[in-house]
Amino acid sequence: MAPQRRGAPKAPEGSGAAERRRQSSTKSIRVPRDVRKKWLRAAVLGSCTVLAACLFWGSLGGDEGITEVLAHRSEILPGRFIEVPCSEDYDSHRRFEGCSPRKCGRGISDAVITRDEARRIRSIAEKGLSLGGSDGGASILDLHSGALSVGKHFVNLYRYFGDKIQTIFSEEDFQLYRDVRQKVQLAIAQAFGISASSLHLTKPTFFSRINSTEARTAHDEYWHAHVDKVTYGSFDYTSLLYLSDYLDDFGGGRFVFMEEGANKTVEPRAGRVSFFTSGSENLHRVEKVHWGTRYAITIAFTCNPDHGISDPTLT
Repeated sequence: MAPQRRGAPKAPEGSGAAERRRQSSTKSIRVPRDVRKKWLRAAVLGSCTVLAACLFWGSLGGDEGITEVLAHRSEILPGRFIEVPCSEDYDSHRRFEGCSPRKCGRGISDAVITRDEARRIRSIAEKGLSLGGSDGGASILDLHSGALSVGKHFVNLYRYFGDKIQTIFSEEDFQLYRDVRQKVQLAIAQAFGISASSLHLTKPTFFSRINSTEARTAHDEYWHAHVDKVTYGSFDYTSLLYLSDYLDDFGGGRFVFMEEGANKTVEPRAGRVSFFTSGSENLHRVEKVHWGTRYAITIAFTCNPDHGISDPTLT
């Protein structure tokens, strides 16, 4: 009988062949680990890069969801107006023919108030807020009602400081304030095709100073989206006069019109006036200020004379 072939005998444990098999197996495991380590290092590096980019963008006031800048800080706009459909917010309020919004929208102009006027009126805010200021990041000064942020509360600066007010403000300050208000009122009337005399100043109208200090009370949380007509029923037209420059004086703090998937933003520039109808067609918010100090004035108008207020006077 022919001899039967047998397979090569197994190498005993500890032999060279077995050792080679173990080395081969170890090598096949080590390669993927090395690859994973390289990928991990790359992922960490990439994450750090993204984080640094996010922090940098955040320092410039970047905000997720903003897709269009309506007014860049470097532009000097003689006037820009965007018409939007009116909401139904005005239907639940008494209407005034020739004044109540039927044409709704938002406008921006750098030709209403000069930068010198903005510098001078900012000094009024600085003088008034030097008397107090919020513990949080947002302080207000209302020359009409006398409301002034002090710590976590508000005081009436006319009663609280009495005759000292005469040494803080001058009659020229109040006259400048009235002149600026009148120019803004005229610009709004022209943009919406209504008579300036049908508009009445309404409350609250105030200076704001915002910095990056952490909020201490709900009054300091200025960044929430809101509708002026809902918050203040008297508002029909809202305006903001900016008194400092985005990216020169502060980071963040841009004004944002909230629209689903297509938010629009206005970059503040000293002397720039932004105005809009006050209903939910102009839902809006302000970005958090990341550094520096942002100054502005909110000036609101109503069509209802019963909700009108007078210009402030020093005496």
